[in-house]
Amino acid sequence: MKLYPEHKLVKVCLRQIEDKLGWGNAAQWHNEVFIELSETIEKETHVLLSPTTLKRVWGRVNYENAPSISTLNALSQFAGYLNWRDFKNKVDSKNPSWIERKITPNARIIVVSASVLTLVFISLFSMIGIGNKNATIDSSQIKFSSYPIAEGIPNSVVFDFDLNGVKSDSIYIQQFWDRTKTIKIKPGQKQATGIYYYPGYFRAKLLIDGKKIKQHDLFIKSNGWLGTVDYQPIPKYIKEVRQTSNKLSLPSDIIDEIVRSEEPLVSSFHYVKNFEKVSGDNFVLNTTIKNVYRDKWAVCQHASIVIMGTKSSLIIPFSIPGCASELGIMLSETYLNGKEHDLSELGLALTTFKNIKIKVREKHLTLFAENEEIFSKAYHESIGDIAGIRYHFLGAGEVKSIQLTDISKEIILIDENFGSVK
Repeated sequence: MKLYPEHKLVKVCLRQIEDKLGWGNAAQWHNEVFIELSETIEKETHVLLSPTTLKRVWGRVNYENAPSISTLNALSQFAGYLNWRDFKNKVDSKNPSWIERKITPNARIIVVSASVLTLVFISLFSMIGIGNKNATIDSSQIKFSSYPIAEGIPNSVVFDFDLNGVKSDSIYIQQFWDRTKTIKIKPGQKQATGIYYYPGYFRAKLLIDGKKIKQHDLFIKSNGWLGTVDYQPIPKYIKEVRQTSNKLSLPSDIIDEIVRSEEPLVSSFHYVKNFEKVSGDNFVLNTTIKNVYRDKWAVCQHASIVIMGTKSSLIIPFSIPGCASELGIMLSETYLNGKEHDLSELGLALTTFKNIKIKVREKHLTLFAENEEIFSKAYHESIGDIAGIRYHFLGAGEVKSIQLTDISKEIILIDENFGSVK
């Protein structure tokens, strides 16, 4: 495969990101890891890179073109630099010969010989060691289950398991794709516990020697509407988010806390429950939202609505028109970056309440603002059943009403003026 000119530099940046994350060898990352990485980069840089884009950069999808400058800038910022130019300057200044160093004939012989030896050892271990051990594991004889200890958030979960005599020094429970939710299992251990700080739909996995043996779904519900100020690593919870009779909002003291902050703060409203198999690819969501803080770092009035599915998500962002270049919309596997596509239709001044309608039919999303169609796009990979709804505001915002209906127009969730929830 033909490589683009800065391929080696990009690889250095990716290795720095891998070291920062500590999520293990990127060659072993599954789709869920790239989804989590997409969300993690967005939280830190406010730039949304789709899981597909990240897979391309990491070489998991065959794609010969160089990443766009907006992608490189976001990756560099996440790695701790100002932008791609700053990364290149600092990497070159640290060790300018490292990137483009030549391999001498003798060194080339050593490299080739080492490669051959490595292949020999891998072949031997495949026949007599680790590979064979994985192949002999009968997953049907292994038990793996879990249950939450409490209701609401934060919530600890107990994992019960019986490994049926499996011998390995690499057994993990991966609560999520986040390394902070990965638990190492000791020999003879039968139980383990973990903690979840956000409500959501999670897929717990039992990994033995890097191979997924068992998995099951885990629902951490919000028990109604939950507000958070998304400090890292632990958010601040605001359970009393209905401060008036006709809207979902944060208390005034929390708004003051956000205003005083010198660092960007994201506040969120979460509603996570079992919607009883309502398709995330066929529904209509009507809601009314606005921003209430738009100074300092929140001048662009960024806001987003997230439809969480059991397989993937829909993330629909908004900002003032002048900041539309910073937007990125994600519809399951389909991602459009405002640096490369005209997303000016998503530029809405949310200084006053705006009615937003999200209509999805057979994986085709149509977006309306004040009853006027502003955006339409199809995607291909199902997001599964609806597991929850989130509202994110850079700064703070309010939600005045919400109504969710399925394809048959049956009301699944209604909270008009936040007087009742079905």
